[in-house]
Amino acid sequence: MINQKLLAEIVEKLGGKENILAASNCMTRLRVDIKDYSKVNIAKLKSIEGVMGIVEDETLQIVVGPGTAKKCFDILKSEYGISSDLEVGKDWQKNKEKIKERQKQNKLKKSLKIIGKIFIPLIPAIIAAGIFNGFAGLISNLQNTGTLPGSQFWNLTQLILSLLGGAFLGYFTIFTGINAAKQFGATEGLGGMIGALTIMAQINEISQSVGMFDAASPLNSILRSGKGGIIGVIIGVYILAIIEKGIRKVVPNVLDLIVTPVVTMLIMALAMIFIIMPLSGILSDWLVATLTLLVASENPIISVISGYILSAVFLPMVLLGLHHGLIPIYALQLENMGGVSLFPVLAMAGAGQVGAAIAIYLKAKKTGNIKLKQIISGALPAGVLGIGEPLIYGVTLPLGKPFITAGLGAGFGGAFVMLQNVMAGAWGPSGISAIPLMQPGSMLSYFLGLVIAYLGGFIVTHLFIKEQDVAELQ
Repeated sequence: MINQKLLAEIVEKLGGKENILAASNCMTRLRVDIKDYSKVNIAKLKSIEGVMGIVEDETLQIVVGPGTAKKCFDILKSEYGISSDLEVGKDWQKNKEKIKERQKQNKLKKSLKIIGKIFIPLIPAIIAAGIFNGFAGLISNLQNTGTLPGSQFWNLTQLILSLLGGAFLGYFTIFTGINAAKQFGATEGLGGMIGALTIMAQINEISQSVGMFDAASPLNSILRSGKGGIIGVIIGVYILAIIEKGIRKVVPNVLDLIVTPVVTMLIMALAMIFIIMPLSGILSDWLVATLTLLVASENPIISVISGYILSAVFLPMVLLGLHHGLIPIYALQLENMGGVSLFPVLAMAGAGQVGAAIAIYLKAKKTGNIKLKQIISGALPAGVLGIGEPLIYGVTLPLGKPFITAGLGAGFGGAFVMLQNVMAGAWGPSGISAIPLMQPGSMLSYFLGLVIAYLGGFIVTHLFIKEQDVAELQ
C-alpha cells in the first residue's frame, strides 16, 4: 500500500498516466519517458515523501531507493498499463518529436544506457551468487585452518553454497546473451545460444583442429572456451540481431520459424568462432592488462594514486550516467582474475558522502538548520548501508562544495583498499552492505577502507565548508 500511495503521487505530479510513454527501473531509480514535460511539476515531485531526488536526463529519473524502484515499476505495469520502452516501439514511431529528441542523444550515453539495461536486471543474481561463493570460500578457508571440522555437514553446506554461486556465475555469458538480445531486438533464445556457445568444450576441440589452440599455454590460445568473455557475447548478439532481421525480411512467413533461426545461427557460429571470439579476446586481454597495471600493480605508489583518483571521481561519473560502462569491466575482472578489485575501490565514494554528511550535520546543528539536520538524520542510515542517493541529492549536491570534498575524502579509503588488494566476489550496493560480497580474506580490509573514507570525507568537508554555507541551505 505504501508503494501504491507513493506511485500515485508520482504519477499525479508527472501529469497523469497519459503523460507517461514508457518506464523502466534500475536499482534505486524509476526511469520514466515523458510525453509532455510542460505537464510535469518537478518541484512538487521532489517534495513527495519517499522521493530522494530527481535526475533530468534523456529519461526522467526518480530516485526512490532499492526495492521500491522495482516495486513501483511493477505497479506501473500491472495497474497503470505502462510498458517498458522496448514494448512500445510503435508509440515511439508515432511520436516524431520524441524520435528527434532521442536521435540527438549523446551516442556514448546511449551506448552506456544499453549496457546498463543488459546488466541491471542481473544484479540481484550477481549479488546472491557472490554472497554464496563468498561463504563457500569462507567455509573452505576455516576448514583448511582447522577452525571448522571437515565434517559431512560443513562439506555439504560448502557444496550447496558453491552450487548456488556457480549456477549463475558459471553461466553468466548465457544470461548476458539473453538480455543483450532483448536490447538489440534479437530472439532471446538465440542470444542465449550465442552466450552458451562461447563456453562450450567443443570450442577447444575446434581450436585444436584448426591450429588455433596453444596446448602449452591454453590461456594464450587464439581461440579457446571463454575467449572474449561477455565483450564477445555482446558484440556477437548485436551482429546476430542485424543478421536475423535481414534474413527474416527475405524468408517467406511460412518458413520463417524454421529457416530464420537455423540460417542465422549457422552464420553466427562461424562468425563467433573464427572472427568475433578471437578479436574480442584480444580486446579483453588488452583491457585486463591495462586493469592489472592500474588495480593490481605491485608498485604501491601506483596503487595509492589510482585508488585515490578512482574513488574521488566515481560519484561525478554516476551523475553523468557513465558508471554503467564499468559493469562489463567488473565482469571482465571476475572472469579473468577470479574476483573484482575495481568495485571495492569505487564503493569508497559512498562512504566519503557519509563522512561529509556527518560534518555537515554538526555544522547544521551549530547554526540551527533544523531542516538540514532532519534530512541528514533520515538519509544517513541508508548511506551507511550503501544507498547514496538520499545524501547526494538531499545534502551534498545542493550545497555544491561538499559533493567535491566528499569525493576528495573518499579517495583516501580508495587508496587504502587498492593498496590492500581487496577483492570482491561480485558487485552491488556499496557501504556496509557490501561486506558479504568481499572475498573472505578481504572483508576486514574493506571495512577499514570504509572507516578511512568516512574519516576522510568528514575531515576534508569540515575543513573546507563554512558554517555560513550550511546555514543558507533551507
